[in-house]
Amino acid sequence: MPNTAASRKASLAPLRETGEEDARSQRARAERMAVAPLGGGLYEVESQSDETYFVDLPGGRCTCPDHMFRGVRCKHVRRVAIEINEGRVPPPGEKAAECTSCGTTVFVDENADGVHLCEHCDLPTGTPVVDRESGDLLVVVEVTDRRADEVEVPDRDCTVAEYPNNVDYPDDDPVVELLYPLPNDLGPGEIQPRHLRRYSFPLSRLERREQRDDEQTALTDFPAATQEE
Repeated sequence: MPNTAASRKASLAPLRETGEEDARSQRARAERMAVAPLGGGLYEVESQSDETYFVDLPGGRCTCPDHMFRGVRCKHVRRVAIEINEGRVPPPGEKAAECTSCGTTVFVDENADGVHLCEHCDLPTGTPVVDRESGDLLVVVEVTDRRADEVEVPDRDCTVAEYPNNVDYPDDDPVVELLYPLPNDLGPGEIQPRHLRRYSFPLSRLERREQRDDEQTALTDFPAATQEE
């Protein structure tokens, strides 16, 4: 899939701040250029003179005369490498995508589809979270790639998005599957199927929370018949 996220045409850090001594490296920073990743390690570079060149970064090649005729590592190859190192464009094998939750730009595998989450919004398995509606503590099982308006709530004739407590959250929110934490005094032989029941919530209904032992919520406080998705 082509990557169309391009950096703005601009010069980078002032020369006195770079510590670069090589003339081509200095020009790579000082000159106004724009870099657009095309996928597969190929980048389009618009130079200060408005000429367009193509850089194959893994191969260290460029279509500019400086590289083609002199065989040197030109300022365009250097500029692409600089912009990757500074997080302005994605590295080879990755593409720019919007965080599904907050819209922040993230770099992901260029073949990845579905839900993309930034570091702030991502909820790895085992993350303790708080339900914004009830204040209950839950534990993340997984963030799915399904939308809230696509997932049916078990035993309810509605989707997660249509569930009464979720109507104020986006219909296209990713669905998160969660468990209520086990009671601290529950022994291995006392675990029942209801203790392992998963509940589906829209992502934005959840707030990350650092877990403390004294905040463990006993399942006996939340009978299975009354727990809400």
